[in-house]
Amino acid sequence: MATLHERQGYRDRVLTALYEATEGNRLLGITGRKLRNDLRIPEEDLAAACTYLTGEGLISVDWEPGNTPAMVSLTHQGILRMETEEQERG
Repeated sequence: MATLHERQGYRDRVLTALYEATEGNRLLGITGRKLRNDLRIPEEDLAAACTYLTGEGLISVDWEPGNTPAMVSLTHQGILRMETEEQERG
């Protein structure tokens, strides 16, 4: 099981990867498989990160059987959060 620090890192990495891949367009998404492979996150930790981020209203997920994300996309709230972080970085 991932530590708290690892779980927080997985969540941040998922949001960043989604934002960069979709260029902030909520009509686009990434497959869970691509996220898992690109970020090298264990499947159960990716599912946990996606569940958490969905609960926070930052992403939406279409699930496959077995608690596996099929398609993941940012919500309006997720885009706003990522834009705010981008502005703060400069």
